[in-house]
Amino acid sequence: MTISKRARLARKTLGATFDDTATIEQQRANMDQIDRLPRPRRVEYVETAIGGVGAIVATPTQEPPDRHVLYIHGGGYSIGSPRSHVALGARLAKRAAAAVTVIDYRLAPEHPYPAAIDDCVAAYRALVATVDPALVTIAGDSAGGGATLATLCALRDAGDPLPGCAYLLSPWTDLTASGDSVRSKADIDPMIRADHISPMAAMYAGDTPLDHPGVSPLFADLGGLPPMLIQTGVDEVLLSDSTRLADRARAAGVEVVLDLADDLWHVYPIFAGYVPEATEALIRAAVFIRARTPARAPAPA
Repeated sequence: MTISKRARLARKTLGATFDDTATIEQQRANMDQIDRLPRPRRVEYVETAIGGVGAIVATPTQEPPDRHVLYIHGGGYSIGSPRSHVALGARLAKRAAAAVTVIDYRLAPEHPYPAAIDDCVAAYRALVATVDPALVTIAGDSAGGGATLATLCALRDAGDPLPGCAYLLSPWTDLTASGDSVRSKADIDPMIRADHISPMAAMYAGDTPLDHPGVSPLFADLGGLPPMLIQTGVDEVLLSDSTRLADRARAAGVEVVLDLADDLWHVYPIFAGYVPEATEALIRAAVFIRARTPARAPAPA
């Protein structure tokens, strides 16, 4: 492998953390333990609600930002919360000079599709009621990346103004698990288990077919969506969800940057601040966001 020593250590540690006996409640509690690590400094953290959806807003304190990121956390639509992802949001906030709002959308199996997407749409509409949509990015990892894409399609179909861009980290876009990488990468991705995909998909979809474009937005009409950055590890089970998305989006006329990282795994940028490759990925994402959501210069005195 050509990855850094810290990346190799993280990979080894991840490979030993799976617990197939944990209940959903235990998995949720375990994932929220991430928030026991120190949060990035020089960031203000505010627990609030936006559009009736709970959230934590991370705002850099050195200079009030103009641009905003609506962040949709991952976790297979069944685990995860703002607490598990606010540190990643804060690191992105500092790099992109943005306020990052990590939302607490409803989770399956208690709340199957379309509850999560309804919450994402409601939060976005509340945000752009006071912020220029051109200064907004919708972002998300794994299931949150799929929800980002589904939210964009729902907003477009409803005639809402779309954000300036989207940032998708290892997005889960095909809940039918038809991608080649689900099988070819099953033994090398240390972050996500291939045999967990179908049970999580069934919990989220409920009575909706797995190939429904709202559930699996890879199969949606992607025309008219804003520019998107897709960051994915080459060694991950959901690699095909990203590569096929990039191909379909480009064919629909969407500007796409597909950022593939050799020898890295599912949602590796979440290790920003600890793994050099993850930090560099977040810097690239911040450059993308800054370029496509240019903040307005202050008016002359």
